[in-house]
Amino acid sequence: MSIQYPPNNPMVVDLPFSELKIAAELKAVNEAVGDNSNCDVIIDFSRVEVLTSSSLSNLLILHNLLTERGDRLILCNVSVITKCVFTVAGIDEVFEFASDKSGAVAAVQASH
Repeated sequence: MSIQYPPNNPMVVDLPFSELKIAAELKAVNEAVGDNSNCDVIIDFSRVEVLTSSSLSNLLILHNLLTERGDRLILCNVSVITKCVFTVAGIDEVFEFASDKSGAVAAVQASH
């Protein structure tokens, strides 16, 4: 599992290559976020090639959990093909995207 949660900074999640591991990782993030208040989350998609409906569902659950509390979810390093999955599913407007991890961190820090 690759979840980094330094104090006073956003939780940063580097998703793995395998779709089976992605689903488990996102479930773990949902549980970790449920235990922490005031927790912005950045998810790095740089190793992701395939997303299933299970992963999309976990992302939507995470997004809803965070936005209900006033926290942010930013997806970064999302490939064009993966972004098309969000578009075809009709949920690309739901999520906030950043081109890279440093841009996502800067966006979170600028909002605090």
